[in-house]
Amino acid sequence: MEKELEQRQSNCVKIVLFGPESTGKTTLAKLLANHFDTAWVPEFMRPYLQQKWDLTGQKISKDDLLPIATGQMASENDGSKSANGFLFCDTNLLELKVYSDYYYGNCPQEIEDALNTHTYDFYFLTNIDVPWEADDLRDRPYDRSTLFRNFETALKQRNLPYLLLEGDVQTRLKTAITTIQNRF
Repeated sequence: MEKELEQRQSNCVKIVLFGPESTGKTTLAKLLANHFDTAWVPEFMRPYLQQKWDLTGQKISKDDLLPIATGQMASENDGSKSANGFLFCDTNLLELKVYSDYYYGNCPQEIEDALNTHTYDFYFLTNIDVPWEADDLRDRPYDRSTLFRNFETALKQRNLPYLLLEGDVQTRLKTAITTIQNRF
């Protein structure tokens, strides 16, 4: 399992879109990758869990965490091969840890161990100031403030570099582009 969760070295700047569900991470990852003419890594968890829902009608369980983590890292490692200077990650294993702690009270040790060796250059924390969009998997429209605080706390506890993105999509995109251009 350790090898499957390994983050391979790459020469690209890795930027993570990070935050609670339904806060625009996927949209921003796509737009940023398009703007900088590079790759982005979709969130592995969503299609994995959508397929589970479609086949069984069941949502996530603790048994899904390691397969999701493995899939996320495989996608990220593949994406870094085709990145053109930047790699935009629509979430990472830290996001999985935040959700695992929230839903189950802890996170599998294999994911914790991997997190201690992974590095990213910057995080954009997406605020909850955008409308909630329901789907088959999203289940916490009334607990967004708690989840947001959990995401921000995770960044602060690990002393990770981040910027809060607020406002509509265009405002967030402009802020992110300017931040990236000034920082990297």
